[in-house]
Amino acid sequence: MSNEYKHWKINRDNNDIAWLHIDKADSKTNVLSAELFDEFEQIINELTDKPPKGLAILSDKESGFVAGADVKEFTRFETENEALTAINRAHTIFNKLEQLPCPTVALIHGFCLGGGMELALACKYRVADDDPKTKLGLPEVKLGIHPGFGGSVRSIRVMGAPAAMNFMLSGRNMSARVAKRQRLIHFATPKRHFVNAAISIINNPPKAKPLPFWIRLASYKQLRPLVAKMITKKVAKRAPRAHYPAPYALIELWVHHHDDPDEMLKKEASSVAQLIVGRTAQNLIRVFTLQDELKSLGRYEDFAPKHVHVIGGGVMGGDIAAWCAFSGFTVTIQDQKKEALANVSTRAYRLYKKRLKINRLITSAMDRLIPDPKGNGLKRADIIIEAIFEDAKVKQDLFKSIEPIVKPDAILATNTSSIPLDEINIALKDPSRLVGLHFFNPVAMMPLVEIVKSPTTDEDVSKKAAAFTKQINKLPLPVTSTPGFLVNRVLMPYLMEAMILANEGVPLPIIDKAATDYGMPMGPIELADTVGLDICMHVAENLSKDMSIEVPEKLKDMVEKGFLGKKSGQGFYLFNKGKPVKGASTKDYTPPNDVQDRLVLRLLNEAVACLRDKVVETERQADAGIIFGTGFAPFRGGPFNYIEYRGQEQLIKMLEKLQSRHGPRFTANEGWLKPDN
Repeated sequence: MSNEYKHWKINRDNNDIAWLHIDKADSKTNVLSAELFDEFEQIINELTDKPPKGLAILSDKESGFVAGADVKEFTRFETENEALTAINRAHTIFNKLEQLPCPTVALIHGFCLGGGMELALACKYRVADDDPKTKLGLPEVKLGIHPGFGGSVRSIRVMGAPAAMNFMLSGRNMSARVAKRQRLIHFATPKRHFVNAAISIINNPPKAKPLPFWIRLASYKQLRPLVAKMITKKVAKRAPRAHYPAPYALIELWVHHHDDPDEMLKKEASSVAQLIVGRTAQNLIRVFTLQDELKSLGRYEDFAPKHVHVIGGGVMGGDIAAWCAFSGFTVTIQDQKKEALANVSTRAYRLYKKRLKINRLITSAMDRLIPDPKGNGLKRADIIIEAIFEDAKVKQDLFKSIEPIVKPDAILATNTSSIPLDEINIALKDPSRLVGLHFFNPVAMMPLVEIVKSPTTDEDVSKKAAAFTKQINKLPLPVTSTPGFLVNRVLMPYLMEAMILANEGVPLPIIDKAATDYGMPMGPIELADTVGLDICMHVAENLSKDMSIEVPEKLKDMVEKGFLGKKSGQGFYLFNKGKPVKGASTKDYTPPNDVQDRLVLRLLNEAVACLRDKVVETERQADAGIIFGTGFAPFRGGPFNYIEYRGQEQLIKMLEKLQSRHGPRFTANEGWLKPDN
């Protein structure tokens, strides 16, 4: 066989086993590009003409098997037919792989996602590395499509409809152990045993076991519509059909075509081709590229911190410490109150049990999280993160006291949510050392961390802070040290407008529904309750010094009475077992026709102001920060992407109408008229 390939290496050993290595040139990660497919097709054709005894496919990349198709190529399809041609070509190649007259084995380590998972499914056998870093998934729904290289047909065939549909519709990844239980893979074994496992399978191919009857039952023609109805109801709770068409297209594909696999493959291709050129998919693909751009800001190859010291054992400080230990760092957590440190350990254990599941991994993470009431870890730490009460004087005193103790090259970071760094770093002899690392609550769930820079922050310190953020699997967003930074500054007018609406008598569920109808994951009233009304009030009061924000008297009154939201059991809503009780039906109530516009335009107007004030450098960074920091409707591609779609002139006219009705808080920011600034 020819071995002059750019992205593949192939050799046949003395036993006539072909070993096919994927190694995409000029990339740290394997992705399925058109060029890579060209070579793969040539290889499969050669193997079809002269079949080996068996074929083993494996990756030479440390990062994993294949991370999916090249997302950049998804944005280049101008027509549905163009997309269909590319998808049909992938189908042809994977079908040829599936039809090879010999055992075929995919040897999987690290990431095996999307098109990579579909490639593995086209092999007769799958072996995965039994390591926590192994992640198998079909996350296409997160890009506004569904599996399109045969994955819908083959996953259902090997796993059964209930497990496969959940796998595809959730977009969640599986570990090797879970994948083995779910029948997605045949064997889970350490990577060092891959070669022997492949040889054993090829020499003695295991017989395929039929799925148990109770699993096959769900796919019976008479039962599929009933099962689909239950699945659809579940999906609708998190992904409305109007905003996210892909999950429903996948369900319908299974319901109508499962009995004819060849027809289902054809319909799969045409369904994905239609979805991929649609607005939802193109916007979600944009969000994916925005995420990659933020990750790229965390590249700093020479920075390898090992020890993190967190000061403050409250919810934020404790959760930051727990997450850093979860991410592999040695962490000392300092607080004078022993009960606070005990709470940190309890919360951390719950997190690790949920995420890691395996006892030895849980124990290892807990061992890395070290209670440190006296602050002994300060002298050894590479990064010190302050997460104490939001008071500039208290923070100044803290940093002044620790500066002489910490290592000269240690990074000093504050988790302040609204205080400009220049109000804190005046206490330091070397203010260039201080950077903001602004995490969001809940830390384990929120992907963004704002990297806050003041004019005095050393550029190297900022880059190291961004690199550390990436090392703990968060997205770093550089922002300037202005009041509220980006996320809180954009979010606060939106939340305050919701409270003004509530004060006007608009029922709380109506306000929240207006936001969720727009595509927000949670309404602003429920969000305020979840964040904590005391925190909202404190941030709003800080921002009101520099912005046209009025803190509602009702909010102050509720905080004074101890109604703090979810954490106290009552805020705007009463909470039962952590869930808001939204009260009686509002079907007979006719809301004002501008509720949604008032909420959304306050947010958009402040986003434009942030860009004008250079809180972030670009519209794309602003979109990324607001999506990953606030949950702004991902299918809209970000506030600035939405502004471009709706039209700047139309939105300015809407602001003018709202200004005439409701006052100067809706005055269009000057940034609308200066889009290039």
